[in-house]
Amino acid sequence: MTLPTTPEGWAIRLSQVVRIYHETHKLERFPIKVASLAKEYSKQVFPSEPITMISADELTDGIEGMLVPKPDESGEWGIIFNNSSKISKGRINFTLGHELGHYLLHRGRSPKGFKCTMRNMMEWNSEVGRMEAEANKFASYLLMPLDDFREKIKGQEVSMELMRHLADRYEVSITAAILKWLEFTPKRAMLVFGMSGFIDWAWSSTPLIKSGIFYPARQKTIQLPSKSLAATGTPYSDFPDGFKHPKGVWAGNEPVHETTIFSPQKEMSITLLIYSDYSPQNLYKGSADYEEKREWDTFDQFKTNS
Repeated sequence: MTLPTTPEGWAIRLSQVVRIYHETHKLERFPIKVASLAKEYSKQVFPSEPITMISADELTDGIEGMLVPKPDESGEWGIIFNNSSKISKGRINFTLGHELGHYLLHRGRSPKGFKCTMRNMMEWNSEVGRMEAEANKFASYLLMPLDDFREKIKGQEVSMELMRHLADRYEVSITAAILKWLEFTPKRAMLVFGMSGFIDWAWSSTPLIKSGIFYPARQKTIQLPSKSLAATGTPYSDFPDGFKHPKGVWAGNEPVHETTIFSPQKEMSITLLIYSDYSPQNLYKGSADYEEKREWDTFDQFKTNS
């Protein structure tokens, strides 16, 4: 049997396994239970080096998850994930998928395993960064297969409530669900993650990038726009359907629809921006350069709490 070599290939292979099993046993396909899948699949396909242990711990030093070889050199592997009280089920499920991605794609390149932290995930142009990006892509495609995701949003108006529903269906964070949508949507849209009044990172859909609208927040410090819902701390309950801003509030100098939710303490904000379908301005000459810079962005944003 020829084994896949790419994150997408592995995710499709395992998705097929899950679908067949669940259809045979008349079970719900989602959310995918990564822990049991990892153990059973690795035992069948890699019997000399299976995943035999998956456990929770309150990890320190910013570690989100670990893929570790068994110390007795038996060839067996284990996954350890951070289960701090601040971490949601969706974040844990994605971490499990991420570490399974490392197991399938990278364990031969790193026989000592992986300790995945925010810091090494942000080394975008390094070998570590590339492997982190691949592990995240695998988790995204495994937990939220494009065929099912597209089917569930067909004919739906894109909103934060729709993204909540998708996050629940796949047991991922709202952030992960929005990023999945941004991956293929023809709409001009952006996700902005705010932290303590500043833009921590932002991700634009390809059509929005092509019209020159993005925030290079990893390259410079950028405050949240003062008139935005995110900056003013306006409760989501006040504008559950979002708010239409005139031009000049958010990037792009054009009107934009904003919906923002906050963490319980309001130190973090997640903002979905949707622009008009057609850009009133010319293509920005720097957009191609920006696409190149973000090519190995490792989606550390999938790891957020919400």
